[in-house]
Amino acid sequence: MHSTKKMKIFEFLGKKILNFFAEFGKVVLLFIQILKFLPRFIVDRKLVLEQMAVVGSDSLPLVILIGTFTGAISALQSTNLFDKFNLVSIATPFLGSSVATVVFTELTPVLLALVIAGRVGGAIAAQIGTMAVTEQIDALEMMAIDKNRYLAMPRFLAAITMLPVLAIFSNVVALLGGFILTNLKFDFTAFTFFDSVLIYFSASDIMLGLFKTFVFGGVTALIGVYVGFSTSGGAEGVGKSTVRSFTLSAAMILILDAVFGYVI
Repeated sequence: MHSTKKMKIFEFLGKKILNFFAEFGKVVLLFIQILKFLPRFIVDRKLVLEQMAVVGSDSLPLVILIGTFTGAISALQSTNLFDKFNLVSIATPFLGSSVATVVFTELTPVLLALVIAGRVGGAIAAQIGTMAVTEQIDALEMMAIDKNRYLAMPRFLAAITMLPVLAIFSNVVALLGGFILTNLKFDFTAFTFFDSVLIYFSASDIMLGLFKTFVFGGVTALIGVYVGFSTSGGAEGVGKSTVRSFTLSAAMILILDAVFGYVI
């Protein structure tokens, strides 16, 4: 009896591992197909621009809101510890730079990617999933229109292009949010806060953050498209695909961020 349970456990784990590698292989093949069609972005620029508007301008109000409070919260956490020990005056020359560093390298890339994974990644899975269950993708193939060129490539290209742009906006408003909080709570002047940012400014911090958003955007779009193509089971299947897309994207974003932190 005991050995039978062990066999069932190993069988269960084996199936999960095999399914993981099978799905990973399918995602890689989808990525290769998308890369193959990237040179056609000029021909399909209308499709790409439509998706860039969805990922970029339509997400901008939410990104500005989140970026502002991200900067404010990071400034609050940076100052609370020093305030607890009455060391704010000593830490003043470094607070602006500390807020900028953590915002540029960690908070903006990760929080922005998670927001886009929920808003855009889920929408991609839902849109393509709806097309899959209503046989619209089959209709495209009957008209000799490659689904990877028509559906996958524009969304992937829009995500990797617009997330770094959104990150720049988020960084700017995050610094403003951090300054406003330190000004209201500790009477920091604009010169004190932003001079600290400039003195210890490092272009590598911004480049690292933008590279992260570039990767996270590609992963989010890729997972959304893959999950959408794999959708079945009618309206219920579309709902499950939306949730699955966000769950997988969020998990991959956090895993990749940990990898970046270890490697870089």
